[in-house]
Amino acid sequence: MILVTGATGFLGRNLCPYLVEQGYRLRALVRPTSDVAFLEALGVELAYGDVRDAVAVERAVQGCRRVVHAAGLFRFWGRREDFVAINVGGTANMVTAALQAGVERFIYVSTIAVVGAPRSDQLLDEQVPCVPRDDYQRSKLEAEQVVLAAHRTHGLPAIVLRPGAYYGPWGRYAFNRMFFEDPLKGLPMGVQRGKRLTFPIFVPDLARVVEAALLRGRPGEIYNVAGPSLTHATVHATISRLAGIRPWRINPPAWAIIGLARVWTWLSRFTQHEPYYTSNMVPYVFCDWNTTSDKARRELGFEPTPFEEGARQTLAWYRQQGVGPPNWLGRLILRLWRVAD
Repeated sequence: MILVTGATGFLGRNLCPYLVEQGYRLRALVRPTSDVAFLEALGVELAYGDVRDAVAVERAVQGCRRVVHAAGLFRFWGRREDFVAINVGGTANMVTAALQAGVERFIYVSTIAVVGAPRSDQLLDEQVPCVPRDDYQRSKLEAEQVVLAAHRTHGLPAIVLRPGAYYGPWGRYAFNRMFFEDPLKGLPMGVQRGKRLTFPIFVPDLARVVEAALLRGRPGEIYNVAGPSLTHATVHATISRLAGIRPWRINPPAWAIIGLARVWTWLSRFTQHEPYYTSNMVPYVFCDWNTTSDKARRELGFEPTPFEEGARQTLAWYRQQGVGPPNWLGRLILRLWRVAD
């Protein structure tokens, strides 16, 4: 039996069907408010609770030989205490329960973003010093340290996976929103003429790497998991061609985008709602994420799906969701752009 946390999230929606298809028995730790219909249809056993609840976590882990801890709070905006409680405290609860249960393998899903804001001349492997810049990055790095400390001091057979920027079916945030959803809705925004590097990982590929880590990953190791780094321009051009939309992007000056994000983020103190663009997005958008996953290729057999194929499958999912025609704001932007042309 494998316990999966984060089963109803972006990764979980891809991971659970894949593992069931491979013949694994799954238990999922889910909150009572989560939509679990697809898990029930898969025959996944449900354990209700929250990673912040140590008792619920202990009950969920009992009887499981392996754990995939993919639950976490990922946002570009939010309260530090929430990131700490879920990402650090929740992981500490999972580690304690896993040690008590004597699990045979513990997979923690982190993120390459723990490095912070990389320099353009950096190749981001697992040895690059981490200097996190925001509360999300700091909390994920702290959670990694909890996991790896348990391996060193108590022998927890733990492995840390650091994925890149998720894209694929079942996601409507971050990379998916910026590169797929916004252009499909008629909001074709770009930055710095698309010259920056991004670090996409097709989530179904990550699901396969999770299985490989369960089977043959080396305890105590960290593995980057991302496809080849691509320029924003390459990503935009590929998606536009596959979606049949115009390839151009509006490219406001960097200072204007950053200034708007800062103002919007400041206003969010009063609105208590996440801005469409936040100041925490700046390192992800304006830095070059030149990553390498050679270690995962060698040891876990990671072979990334070509971006064009992954984008094709992602667009097919968006069409199933009915996303495509520009909304009123998108139509207005398109009309103004055509007038300017």
